[in-house]
Amino acid sequence: MKSLRYHKGLVIPLDYENIDTDVILPKQFLKRIEKTGYEDFLFYDWRYTDNGDENPDFILNHTKYKDATILLARKNFGSGSSREHAVWALENYGFKIILAPSFGEIYYNNCFLNGVLPIQLNNKHINQLFRRSEKIENYTLEVDVEKKLLFDHYNFYQEFDLDTYRQNMLLKGLDEIGMTLQNEADIRNFELSHQVFYQL
Repeated sequence: MKSLRYHKGLVIPLDYENIDTDVILPKQFLKRIEKTGYEDFLFYDWRYTDNGDENPDFILNHTKYKDATILLARKNFGSGSSREHAVWALENYGFKIILAPSFGEIYYNNCFLNGVLPIQLNNKHINQLFRRSEKIENYTLEVDVEKKLLFDHYNFYQEFDLDTYRQNMLLKGLDEIGMTLQNEADIRNFELSHQVFYQL
């Protein structure tokens, strides 16, 4: 996955609570084994009508948000099943940052495995961002992963929590296997020093 150090992007306000992984990516698209090509299935049941046409009322289909890369949502985003495909769909579409008051625990962890940064903010700040996204045309936010800072050009500055391990995953563009392989020499030395033990 690609390194994520800094990102500036257009914000799309998805004003719903409890968006679960089946809404993000419905179950009929889980048969595919690739990690790419899910962008057309993102929010499928909301995004398309029963006859397959785009739903003009769904915000993702609004022209002004077609280049959005920061998703603003309400509490409990990504709840439900553990499907990693839900993160793949968001990442394939182009989303780099997800903002919400809370996340499903497994979904939250899956984001880091795929180079997406979920930022948890309190309701006061989330409400503030929703108001700004509605009033300011082409509202954008900037994220500095190294400084753990979220800001705009309208005097919004907010630090966010991010543990060092997950921060390094994003900065280095590595998943958990990649992070482990950074210690490959130490692992090999350990194996060699215990080789006699393993043979018993």
